[in-house]
Amino acid sequence: MRILAIGAHFDDVELGCGGTLARHVRKGDEVYVFVATVSGFTNQYDQSVRNSLVARQEADQAMKVLGVREMHCGDFKTLEVEFVDALNIKILKLVEDLKVDLVYTHWVGDIHHDHQAVARASLHSCRHVPRLLMYRSNWYHSTQDFRGHFYTDITEHWGTKQRAIEAHVSEMERTGRRWIDFFHNEAENAGQRIGVRYAEVFEVVKWLET
Repeated sequence: MRILAIGAHFDDVELGCGGTLARHVRKGDEVYVFVATVSGFTNQYDQSVRNSLVARQEADQAMKVLGVREMHCGDFKTLEVEFVDALNIKILKLVEDLKVDLVYTHWVGDIHHDHQAVARASLHSCRHVPRLLMYRSNWYHSTQDFRGHFYTDITEHWGTKQRAIEAHVSEMERTGRRWIDFFHNEAENAGQRIGVRYAEVFEVVKWLET
């Protein structure tokens, strides 16, 4: 099976579906990742918060940890991603060139501007992919409910997910490792709901069983 995980920024797929991607790799599936933005950005005072070069280097290390076959990178500016044809075409070309069987992408109800644009582009460009699942990669509230009802057991892969997140050293320093605590609790809570130690949960857009 050929898997494509789509994220707006370097770190999104690690947070949202890193354990599941590691699980796919262990099973022998081919896993690819597409990241839409350069991921660096500045704050309201035009001070650098995240350096794009450093973010890319850390993402390369995270991909190695997960066992991803190849990461493809877009050049959209962070916090300025829109649901435009340029993004649709990048995703569609990857889906067709790689002959993707299953896509993981952002939840369309995510309030983060970039996440939402990438989710909409994925729904459009992956319309012929037989399986599409949406993940959450932050803790922001939304006016919509995330209908998580598709689970994967990542008990054997939580450690790999954590190491992939920790590869983003600069973000770990900036956030004080709150990511690890939050997503560890999320995985533990999801696991408890289905009787395993750790799980990741997704909202199903479509799932064709063959």
